[in-house]
Amino acid sequence: MSLGLVGRKCGMTRIFTEDGVSIPVTVVQVEANKVTQVKTTETDGYNAVQVTTGFKKRSNVNKPAAGHYAKAGVEPGRGLWEFAIDNASEFEVGASIDATIFEAGQKVDVRGVSKGKGFQGGVKRHNFATQDATHGNSLSHRVHGSTGQNQTPGRVFKNKKMAGHLGSENVTIQSLEVVRVDAENGLLLLKGGIPGSVGGDIIVTPAVKS
Repeated sequence: MSLGLVGRKCGMTRIFTEDGVSIPVTVVQVEANKVTQVKTTETDGYNAVQVTTGFKKRSNVNKPAAGHYAKAGVEPGRGLWEFAIDNASEFEVGASIDATIFEAGQKVDVRGVSKGKGFQGGVKRHNFATQDATHGNSLSHRVHGSTGQNQTPGRVFKNKKMAGHLGSENVTIQSLEVVRVDAENGLLLLKGGIPGSVGGDIIVTPAVKS
């Protein structure tokens, strides 16, 4: 994995090119990512940089976490994230990482938690077709149908597509284009949509696929 940034989804808008072409973009606010720990193979068995971003009231930080932040000399953030990189030793605890590590035209991967939809049926959750509206069907319009055989095998197979909880899953969108980098305001404009609700935490890393 390459060094990335943790940001917050602000919402979507559109921008226009010089030719008048409209490009839908998602605005990601990137506050300064502070390095809280540098992990190396000698001390932790692998190389990584741990960062935090945002702010959290000290009254909401437990003592182990408060000690961790105090040791790094940074203000408590809203979470801790890691980026596994080979050159982790080049970073110093307390250093700041901002949006300038990306540039316009670069491809990035975006990770987030999808919107939670609660308990949903098979039609919405798996795009199942509905059954007949009439012709004797009065109770099973959106029922998913058979779940398997009878005595053999006498059970429902694991991972059978059925009704259940939809959303609130880790989702990665690959190879999105960075349309614009506004370092002064700490904003990244990414082409297209990204997972999660407005205000949700987003992890942006250089694309693994060209």
